[in-house]
Amino acid sequence: QVTLRESGGNSVQVGGSLRLSCTFTGNIDSETYMAWFRQAPGKEREGVATITGNDRTILIPSVRGRFTIAKDNAKNILYLQMNSLLPEDTGRYYCAADRVRRMLSQLLLPRSYAYWGQGTQVTVSS
Repeated sequence: QVTLRESGGNSVQVGGSLRLSCTFTGNIDSETYMAWFRQAPGKEREGVATITGNDRTILIPSVRGRFTIAKDNAKNILYLQMNSLLPEDTGRYYCAADRVRRMLSQLLLPRSYAYWGQGTQVTVSS
Protein backbone atom coordinates (compact mmCIF):
# COMPACT_ATOMS: atom_id res chain seq x y z
CA GLN A 1 0.00 0.00 0.00
CA VAL A 2 1.23 3.48 -0.88
CA THR A 3 -0.08 6.84 0.30
CA LEU A 4 0.68 10.12 -1.44
CA ARG A 5 -0.01 13.67 -0.32
CA GLU A 6 0.67 16.74 -2.46
CA SER A 7 1.31 20.27 -1.29
CA GLY A 8 2.70 23.53 -2.61
CA GLY A 9 -0.02 24.60 -5.02
CA ASN A 10 -0.88 28.28 -5.18
CA SER A 11 -1.99 31.14 -7.38
CA VAL A 12 0.85 32.90 -9.20
CA GLN A 13 1.30 35.30 -12.07
CA VAL A 14 2.76 34.46 -15.46
CA GLY A 15 6.48 33.93 -15.20
CA GLY A 16 6.34 32.92 -11.57
CA SER A 17 7.63 29.76 -9.93
CA LEU A 18 6.25 27.09 -7.63
CA ARG A 19 7.65 23.93 -6.10
CA LEU A 20 5.19 21.13 -5.57
CA SER A 21 5.92 18.40 -3.04
CA CYS A 22 4.48 14.93 -2.74
CA THR A 23 5.14 13.12 0.51
CA PHE A 24 4.94 9.37 0.12
CA THR A 25 4.76 6.45 2.50
CA GLY A 26 4.46 2.71 2.04
CA ASN A 27 6.04 0.19 -0.27
CA ILE A 28 8.27 2.47 -2.33
CA ASP A 29 11.45 0.80 -3.58
CA SER A 30 13.89 0.84 -6.50
CA GLU A 31 11.25 -0.67 -8.78
CA THR A 32 8.77 2.15 -8.12
CA TYR A 33 8.24 4.86 -10.67
CA MET A 34 6.45 8.08 -9.85
CA ALA A 35 4.93 10.91 -11.84
CA TRP A 36 3.17 14.24 -11.80
CA PHE A 37 -0.08 14.66 -13.67
CA ARG A 38 -2.32 17.69 -14.08
CA GLN A 39 -5.92 18.19 -14.96
CA ALA A 40 -7.54 21.41 -16.09
CA PRO A 41 -11.33 21.89 -15.89
CA GLY A 42 -13.05 20.06 -18.71
CA LYS A 43 -9.87 18.37 -19.86
CA GLU A 44 -8.41 14.91 -19.46
CA ARG A 45 -5.70 14.21 -16.91
CA GLU A 46 -2.31 14.77 -18.53
CA GLY A 47 1.06 13.31 -17.61
CA VAL A 48 3.62 16.07 -17.04
CA ALA A 49 6.77 14.38 -15.74
CA THR A 50 7.88 10.98 -14.53
CA ILE A 51 10.89 9.58 -12.67
CA THR A 52 11.91 5.95 -12.54
CA GLY A 53 13.39 4.03 -9.63
CA ASN A 54 16.87 4.70 -10.98
CA ASP A 55 16.10 8.41 -11.41
CA ARG A 56 15.59 8.52 -15.14
CA THR A 57 13.25 11.40 -15.93
CA ILE A 58 10.87 12.14 -18.78
CA LEU A 59 9.03 15.44 -19.24
CA ILE A 60 6.47 16.40 -21.84
CA PRO A 61 7.72 18.87 -24.48
CA SER A 62 5.61 21.79 -23.26
CA VAL A 63 7.35 21.85 -19.87
CA ARG A 64 10.92 20.91 -20.81
CA GLY A 65 13.34 23.62 -19.79
CA ARG A 66 10.80 25.01 -17.29
CA PHE A 67 9.91 22.09 -15.00
CA THR A 68 12.13 19.66 -13.14
CA ILE A 69 11.11 16.44 -11.41
CA ALA A 70 13.23 15.06 -8.59
CA LYS A 71 12.92 12.65 -5.70
CA ASP A 72 14.50 12.73 -2.25
CA ASN A 73 14.44 9.13 -1.04
CA ALA A 74 15.83 10.03 2.38
CA LYS A 75 12.90 12.38 3.02
CA ASN A 76 10.31 10.41 1.02
CA ILE A 77 9.36 13.43 -1.07
CA LEU A 78 8.77 13.81 -4.79
CA TYR A 79 9.20 17.34 -6.15
CA LEU A 80 8.08 19.24 -9.19
CA GLN A 81 9.93 22.52 -9.60
CA MET A 82 7.98 24.74 -11.98
CA ASN A 83 9.52 27.92 -13.40
CA SER A 84 8.37 30.41 -16.03
CA LEU A 85 4.77 29.41 -15.43
CA LEU A 86 2.19 30.02 -18.13
CA PRO A 87 -1.63 30.23 -17.97
CA GLU A 88 -1.82 26.84 -19.69
CA ASP A 89 -0.04 25.30 -16.70
CA THR A 90 -3.16 25.94 -14.64
CA GLY A 91 -4.76 22.83 -13.21
CA ARG A 92 -4.92 20.44 -10.34
CA TYR A 93 -1.62 18.60 -10.01
CA TYR A 94 -1.49 15.02 -8.80
CA CYS A 95 1.37 12.73 -7.94
CA ALA A 96 1.14 9.04 -8.68
CA ALA A 97 3.15 5.88 -8.08
CA ASP A 98 3.31 2.28 -9.23
CA ARG A 99 5.79 -0.55 -9.65
CA VAL A 100 4.27 -2.84 -12.26
CA ARG A 101 6.87 -3.24 -14.99
CA ARG A 102 6.02 -1.09 -18.01
CA MET A 103 7.70 0.44 -21.04
CA LEU A 104 9.05 3.95 -20.60
CA SER A 105 6.57 5.19 -23.18
CA GLN A 106 3.73 4.20 -20.83
CA LEU A 107 4.93 6.07 -17.74
CA LEU A 108 3.04 9.28 -18.57
CA LEU A 109 -0.29 7.49 -18.97
CA PRO A 110 -2.78 7.69 -16.08
CA ARG A 111 -3.72 4.04 -16.52
CA SER A 112 -0.16 3.04 -15.56
CA TYR A 113 -0.69 4.15 -11.96
CA ALA A 114 -2.63 2.55 -9.15
CA TYR A 115 -1.74 5.01 -6.39
CA TRP A 116 -2.75 8.67 -6.45
CA GLY A 117 -2.75 11.64 -4.16
CA GLN A 118 -5.63 14.08 -3.74
CA GLY A 119 -3.98 16.83 -5.75
CA THR A 120 -2.97 20.44 -5.24
CA GLN A 121 -4.28 23.39 -7.24
CA VAL A 122 -2.03 25.57 -9.39
CA THR A 123 -3.48 28.70 -10.94
CA VAL A 124 -1.43 30.93 -13.24
CA SER A 125 -2.92 34.28 -14.15
CA SER A 126 -1.78 36.90 -16.64
